[in-house]
Amino acid sequence: MKKSITCPHCSRRIDIWDNPKPVVDVIIEMVDGIILIKRKNPPYGWAIPGGFVDYGEMVEVAAVREAKEETCLDVSNLRQFHVYSDPRRDERVHTISTVFIANGEGVPKAADDAVEIGVYTAEDLPDDLAFDHADILSDYFESKKAKVKR
Repeated sequence: MKKSITCPHCSRRIDIWDNPKPVVDVIIEMVDGIILIKRKNPPYGWAIPGGFVDYGEMVEVAAVREAKEETCLDVSNLRQFHVYSDPRRDERVHTISTVFIANGEGVPKAADDAVEIGVYTAEDLPDDLAFDHADILSDYFESKKAKVKR
């Protein structure tokens, strides 16, 4: 969406484009389940590790960076899962998330935007999931079931 503002110094009209913000989320698989973090900042709740893609950064690089920043884990076997773009997925701003799946390596530790960290399965997910992460995790666990049935 294009917005126009007037420069306070020269009075010229300046067009500003307000587009959705790219984000990444990483479903980190461990031996006993997947990693979730409890968010330090609003919106609060448990979340898949992730965050905003920096300008000039590839989404794959952002996924690895965000995983490391929030969980202290290295990730391997990074693969794209789905893209989620509902404008209501984040109450702060319209985001488009590229969701990845990866294998976690190391000892999980909450860091950066995370105040707590845990390993969860489909059967014991927390009730207070942030954003649209309940939908994403539902899709993820359904895809795991479908692969087992093959």
